[in-house]
Amino acid sequence: MRAGAQRLVIIALLTGGGLPIQANSGIFTCVDGNGRKLTSDRPIPECTDREQMELNPSGTLRRKIGPALTAPELAAQEAKDRQLAEEQARIREEKRRDHALLTRYPSRSMHDSERHEALVQIDEVIKTAQKRMSDLREQRQKIDAEMEFYKKDPNKAPARLKRQVDENNQTTTGQQRFIGGQEEEKKRVNARFDAELAKLEKLWAAVNSPPSLATPSAARPASR
Repeated sequence: MRAGAQRLVIIALLTGGGLPIQANSGIFTCVDGNGRKLTSDRPIPECTDREQMELNPSGTLRRKIGPALTAPELAAQEAKDRQLAEEQARIREEKRRDHALLTRYPSRSMHDSERHEALVQIDEVIKTAQKRMSDLREQRQKIDAEMEFYKKDPNKAPARLKRQVDENNQTTTGQQRFIGGQEEEKKRVNARFDAELAKLEKLWAAVNSPPSLATPSAARPASR
C-alpha cells in the first residue's frame, strides 16, 4: 500500500508540476534506466530523469518532454527566466520612452525650440545673479571708501563696518558659486538635448523612411 501511495504522489506531482495532461491526452513512451520501453496514457514516473515522447493517437510525435530538473538546474532555469523577463521589460520600457520622445518632438525644429527656451531661462537667471553681483561691487566700493579712514589700523573700524565687509564677502562668494552652478546647468541641459537629438534622428529616420518593397522580377514571355 505504501509503495502504491508513493506512486500516486509521484504521478500527481508530474501531472500538476510542469507536465500537464491535456483533455485529449496522447500516448507517453520512453526507455527507462534499465532499457525497458515503457508506454502509458500519462507522463511516466520511471522516466522523470530522461526524455519522454508524447504521441498522437495516430502514432505521430506530438511533443517531447525533457527530464525533470534537479534543484540546481531549476534554480539556474528560474534565474535565466528572470533575466529574460527583465530584458523584455527593459525593451518594452525603452520602446515606451522612444514613443513618448517621438510624440513630444515630431520634428527637429520643435526640439531645437525647446532647447533654446530652456537655455534662455537659465540665461535670465544668470543675468539676475550678475546684476546682483554688480550691486555688490558698488556696495563694496562704498564700504572700501569708508574703510580708508582705518587703513592704517583696520581693527579700529567700527563693528558695523566690519560686519558689512563680512556680509559683502559672503554674499559675493555665494553669488559667484550660484552663477557657476547655472553655467554647469547649461552644460547639463545641452548634454541632455544632444543625447535626445541623437536618439530622435534615428527615430525620425525610421518613421520617414519608406517601407522597402521587394521588386519582383519581370515575367518574361516564354520563347517559342
